[in-house]
Amino acid sequence: MSKVQIMDHPLIQHKINYIRREEVGSKEFREIVKEIAALMCYEASRDLKLKDVAIKTPICEMTGKELSGKKLAVVPILRAGLGMVDGILQMIPAAKVGHIGLYRDPKTFEPVEYYCKLPADCDEREVFVVDPMLATGGSSSAAIQMLKDKGVKAIRFLCIIAAPEGVARMQKEHPDVDLYIGALDDHLNAHKYIVPGLGDAGDRIFGTK
Repeated sequence: MSKVQIMDHPLIQHKINYIRREEVGSKEFREIVKEIAALMCYEASRDLKLKDVAIKTPICEMTGKELSGKKLAVVPILRAGLGMVDGILQMIPAAKVGHIGLYRDPKTFEPVEYYCKLPADCDEREVFVVDPMLATGGSSSAAIQMLKDKGVKAIRFLCIIAAPEGVARMQKEHPDVDLYIGALDDHLNAHKYIVPGLGDAGDRIFGTK
């Protein structure tokens, strides 16, 4: 079964609670989502492997630590996932970026693919799939399946707010993918929005309705 980590860091909790407020405008919302993503990346990358590297400081030679193993890629689920990319790239600037485009059918609530562009060597990388909201889990599960179909084996999923229904679906359909969640909310309403949530993350990031 996948690991589910609910972020309990005070800064993450403070910033998530702040952007839930309906009066927070798009500019501020975007900036704080970026900050939350950077903090979540810090937590989600805690167990990345290190290797010994010989270096020379201005004082002497020494053996230090650097990342080893798989290189990293960030794959946002369009469009809201774009809001998290820059925060992660601040922490891991060498990561490559792919994009998966899905929209939720308003009648069936199931995901429909419209775009997929990944780094050529994505199957050799540790991939962070990012989307601010994990509601039904349909889009996230479909995106991860698309990656698996292209040979990607090392996948982590990061979201700012999740509903229990989405977490359950992800664990059922992708038990090998660890989940990193900023806040676990109560439930989904009849329109499949997270309660209490923060509304439509894409609309709030890009200022659309």
